[in-house]
Amino acid sequence: MTKLSVNINKIATLRNSRGGNVPNVLRVAEHLERFGADGITVHPRPDERHIRYQDTRDLAKIVTTEFNIEGNPNPKFMKLVLETKPTQVTLVPDAVDAITSNAGWDTVKHAGFLTDIISTFKAAGIRTSIFVDPVVAMIDGAKATGTDRIELYTERYAEGYTEDKEKAIAPFIKAAIRANELGIGINAGHDLSLENIKYFKANIPALLEVSIGHALICEALYLGLENVVAMYLNKLK
Repeated sequence: MTKLSVNINKIATLRNSRGGNVPNVLRVAEHLERFGADGITVHPRPDERHIRYQDTRDLAKIVTTEFNIEGNPNPKFMKLVLETKPTQVTLVPDAVDAITSNAGWDTVKHAGFLTDIISTFKAAGIRTSIFVDPVVAMIDGAKATGTDRIELYTERYAEGYTEDKEKAIAPFIKAAIRANELGIGINAGHDLSLENIKYFKANIPALLEVSIGHALICEALYLGLENVVAMYLNKLK
């Protein structure tokens, strides 16, 4: 079964919009684990507009499933990850002013940089993953960095799913096959939803984990958080 890691950035966005501590991100993380989620994901950004660095430190103390921290590995981010020692760190090349992640790494152009960063995290016992587009050359480049896993950037799949799902998923299948050949673990995330997750799971060989935040939280507004987690877990069987 593919693991479900829930990104709780949107919970923090809602909290920050009003001030105070409602909703409480720690309590939501605990509830998600109780509802069956296999992990918790956060993506702290330099301006702390949603998840704050202190949230990450606090979550590291209470998450009992897998804890995944995503972000661009600037010095502040690296210090946070090495301090909190999550299960996994996912390297994402987002700009400081990015609203959300919008591209994967060029693993060939940035090979030296990524290799050094990954070596540092792996020496600390932290599993590493690189956010990449579904391009075979980028999978090959990822292998050369020594990363444990890749996370396939799935926005293009989600955008094309309703019009032609076979065409939309084709490059992801090729990328996944190559990753399997190279012995790299496969994660995926970005705009996956209850509508499109089952087809993605069924067609990506050896998909280990999906990280879902925005869609899951939005769906939970209508269906309830516990129900939505159960629905995702059912589709990921």
